Amino acid sequence: MFRTTITIMSLVFLASCAVTPQVTPAARADLAPTGKLRVGINFGNPLFATRDPKTGESSGIAVDLAREFGRRLGVPVELVGYKSAGQLTGALSAGAWDVAFLAFEQARAKEISFSAPFAETDGTYLVPAGSPLRTAADVDQKGVRIAVTAKGGNELFLTRTLKHATLVRAPSPDAALKRFVADKLEAYAGLKPTLLAISDKLPGSRVVEGRYTVIGYSAGVPKGRDAGAKYLGEFIEDAKASGLVARSIGKSGVRGVTVAPPAQGGSRIEIGGSM
Repeated sequence: MFRTTITIMSLVFLASCAVTPQVTPAARADLAPTGKLRVGINFGNPLFATRDPKTGESSGIAVDLAREFGRRLGVPVELVGYKSAGQLTGALSAGAWDVAFLAFEQARAKEISFSAPFAETDGTYLVPAGSPLRTAADVDQKGVRIAVTAKGGNELFLTRTLKHATLVRAPSPDAALKRFVADKLEAYAGLKPTLLAISDKLPGSRVVEGRYTVIGYSAGVPKGRDAGAKYLGEFIEDAKASGLVARSIGKSGVRGVTVAPPAQGGSRIEIGGSM
């Protein structure tokens, strides 16, 4: 009986080791070519990353994953912060970061090798008091102006999919919200959890029913770093399966964000992003 128990425990231990990705020298060279892991973080999306204005301390789901990824690589982590995903992707040409955590978007996949999503949420609209728009589908009609963050995942996705409504682009999420209020626009596109929080502060405003997309948040490396991309993808799958992502979501206290399902055959789903 004792021998059987030891055998079973050994098999469980070996199985756990088998699913934990092992870093190779080639992957480490791709991911930390300067000797440290430079991680692009979009602080314009407070659901996934925030920075304390007094202490400068960073926290959030993306920050937790970045630090754990660096720990597994065995290298120090440098967080490279940006005010929007557009600024983050724009810094790619300058080689400013080695890994980034941001929404998967088809347009970005031309320059970034993405993992499968680690988390998901809904993209939808906020409308002002008295609006006749009830659902996400109602918003796409002539005469409707939608505030959106320029070069963010929402803008990229909606630019491809909207047929009649007009996008009003602003350089940051805060600027987009100000345009929505000041110009009395008909809708504001964003993450449902964020929009719900905003609606609490704007009397009469509400989030419409439904969504225009499911937003998947992924990690990515610059194109051409194949060994690094492979290890990053394995890390993300392990982070989901082990409960790391779920624990980080719970710790952050964000509403409306869920762990993404396991990747299927390494496929990528065309979904929009928020910021």
